[in-house]
Parts: sequence; structure tokens; C-alpha cells
Amino acid sequence: MGRKDAATVKLPVDQYRKQIGKQDYKKTKPILRATKLKAEAKKTAIGIKEVGLVLAAILALLLAFYAFFYLRLSTDIDPDLDPDED
Repeated sequence: MGRKDAATVKLPVDQYRKQIGKQDYKKTKPILRATKLKAEAKKTAIGIKEVGLVLAAILALLLAFYAFFYLRLSTDIDPDLDPDED
């Protein structure tokens, strides 16, 4: 029927995971802690894209305000009218 050795054969993935587990076990706690902190800081850090998007949004908002007030306040004054006339 089946051979006994067939049940004990492990997949290469399981062997790889076991090997990595052994390597992590060899590391000391401060090294593991530093690695975790580094990974967490990298995950939560604000990227350049986010900063650029925020600055672009602020610039667009300021430009919109400027354009609104420029168009609103820049009315053409009729040269025929005298400001002192009642």
C-alpha cells in the first residue's frame, strides 16, 4: 500500500518556515524589539506623497480664495462718472 516515509515528508514551505523560525529564535530580544519598532515606524510614517497632496490642496484653496476676491473686487470703474457727483 503506502510507504511509511511518505507521511513524514514535509513540504518545502514548511521546511522554510521552520528554518526562519530557528533564525528568529537565535536573535536576542533587543534585536527583535528594534526590528518590530522599525517596521512599525515605517508603516505609520507619513510619506512624501501624502505631504505633497496636503500642500497641493492648501495651495489650491488659497488660489481659489485669491481668484474669488480678485474677481469680486476688481470691478471696472466707469471713467465718465465723477466720484464727487451726487
